[in-house]
Parts: sequence; structure tokens; C-alpha cells
Amino acid sequence: MATKPTSRAQARIDMNREIMRVGREQLAEVGAAALSLRAVARELGIVSSAIYRYVASRDELLTRLIDDAYNSLGDAVEADTAATADERAEARWVSAALTIRSWALDHPHEYSLLYGSPVPGYAAPEQTAVSGTRATRALVAIVADARRNRQLATRRSAPIDVGADLAADFATLRSAVDLDVDDTVVLDVLIAWSQLFGLVSFELFNQTRGVVTHHEALFETAARRLAGVIGLS
Repeated sequence: MATKPTSRAQARIDMNREIMRVGREQLAEVGAAALSLRAVARELGIVSSAIYRYVASRDELLTRLIDDAYNSLGDAVEADTAATADERAEARWVSAALTIRSWALDHPHEYSLLYGSPVPGYAAPEQTAVSGTRATRALVAIVADARRNRQLATRRSAPIDVGADLAADFATLRSAVDLDVDDTVVLDVLIAWSQLFGLVSFELFNQTRGVVTHHEALFETAARRLAGVIGLS
């Protein structure tokens, strides 16, 4: 049976939750670069010095917000890949890609924090690498499952020679994500991953104005095309 937090511990949990809520509101209202602990404290109705009992600095709050956003995206994509586990690899890839787009449209300010312009003077600590790779690992897992389930096309042409430096990078990546494919497939997965997020960013940051009006159709068609480039069936 779980131990119930003391009233003091619960009050701290509640205050941290409120700090995060107001922090997200600040992202929407003024952007990450203008995030201010003083403004958060003012919104919460506490003196500015009191907030430092819960968060040490603006950078720590940014890190918490980044971790929270990455985990929210990761939760969404992992839930989708679990729900489509019995489907063909191409369908799973497209579904996961659409989930990424939907999350971004539902959380535009959090997406901008993760994939928009860097915040001046802030460098995300190493701890965000775990949450930050969850969505990507879910996409890679679809390719790994496809390889095991014989839903990854066998290439007729010889693998691309990516050079010694990239080959070393790809070997490390394969080991980290348990992906038993050649360098050409790794390259295709990396290109597909970057293009999916690039399409989301172009839409969210209004870079396709006057070019495309049916964004979901473009994104789904592109995701399906990228699945084909990788060799998912």
C-alpha cells in the first residue's frame, strides 16, 4: 500500500505542479527566452524569493519544461506504437508520424521550446537526452520490428558507402537502439526522421503559407513516401 504524503510534502508537490502550469502559460504568452521566475512567482501570488525554495533558477525551470514536453510527446508516440503493434510496418510508421504532428499542433509552444530557436544563454543538460529521444526511439523501434518480422524490403542495389566517420557514428547508433540494419537503412531512417520533424516545423512556423493548404494530406503522403524509402511494407 502506497504511503500517503505528509501535508507538507503534498503542499510541495502541489506548488511544483502550479509552477509548471504557470511556466507553460509563460511559454505561450512571452516565449521561452522571456521566461522569468519573478513573473511566475507574481502569477502564483508569492514573493519572488519564495519560488527559489522549489526551483533554483530560470534554467532549471526551462529544463523541467523541456523534460515534461519531451515526455509528453514520448508518451503519445509510444502509446500509438503499442496500439498498432499488430499492424504492418508501413501503417505503424505513418500512424506514429501523424501522432507526432497531432501532438505538435496540440502543444505548439512546447514544440517550439523543443524544436524551435535555441534560448539565448541556455544549454540543455545531458539529462534531457533520455526524454528527448523517446519519440525517435519509438520510430526506430518500428524499423527494428519490421526487420525482425520481415517487413523491411531487401535492397537490390549495393549499400551506400557512407565513409568511415559516418560508419562509426552509425555503428554506435545501431548498438544504442538495437537496430540490425546496414548503413544505407540507418541513413534513410535519419533522413526520414529529420524530414518528418521538418514538415511539422514548416507547418507550425507557417513556412508553407501560399504553397500548401492541405497540410495533413501532405504530411501523411510524405510519411508514407518516407516509409517506402526506408523499405517498410
